[in-house]
Amino acid sequence: MTGTNPHIVWDWNGTLLHDIDAVIAATNASFAELGFAPITLERYRDLYVVPVPKFYERLMGRLPTDAEWLVMDEAFHRHYWAAADGAGLAEGSLELLRGWQEDGLTQSLLSLAPHEKLVPLVRTHGIDRHFLRVDGRTGPSHTTKAGHLVRHLAAMEAAGVSAARTVLIGDAVDDALAAAHVGARAVLYTGGSHSRASLESAGVLVVDTLAEAVAAAREQAG
Repeated sequence: MTGTNPHIVWDWNGTLLHDIDAVIAATNASFAELGFAPITLERYRDLYVVPVPKFYERLMGRLPTDAEWLVMDEAFHRHYWAAADGAGLAEGSLELLRGWQEDGLTQSLLSLAPHEKLVPLVRTHGIDRHFLRVDGRTGPSHTTKAGHLVRHLAAMEAAGVSAARTVLIGDAVDDALAAAHVGARAVLYTGGSHSRASLESAGVLVVDTLAEAVAAAREQAG
């Protein structure tokens, strides 16, 4: 079935969930365990990249070994999930989700956060009812979003969702790459993990608010 209405695929971490403070706190707590110097928000945004082992390559000058990566990944997530409960939704996001749905349009949520942690958290924030589908990661953490998005869109095809009428709103260059991979569009938001300069390297629209992102989605997919 070919979709006739615009569809938004929302990213979670750094987009709908304003968790960058928790990310930096967890990063520096894990860095202290790993023997790395603390990192500022600005430097983090300049260096961050998906898949995440490449972020550590930029820090270390080499890719971590498989054994090192397991330690790094465990340390970060242990500290992150301890801090994530304190993170709130991005400013205005609830109203944007509600407004899009009230206009008779569809939206979904796609994240590289573990599925078993993502779903209860989305429910806790009271926004699960706004989405056709919520998909977190079920595979290894050192992955990208492209294949994940393929499966996500395929699962909603019967509901009339098509890549050609879909806009992915996210905070990472990887979001733009995933959208391009499936023939969708992307709008990138500066409130998360990447600097504006890094996001602009993706060659898609970059905005400073989610309200701008939704307005762009209406225009791009309309």
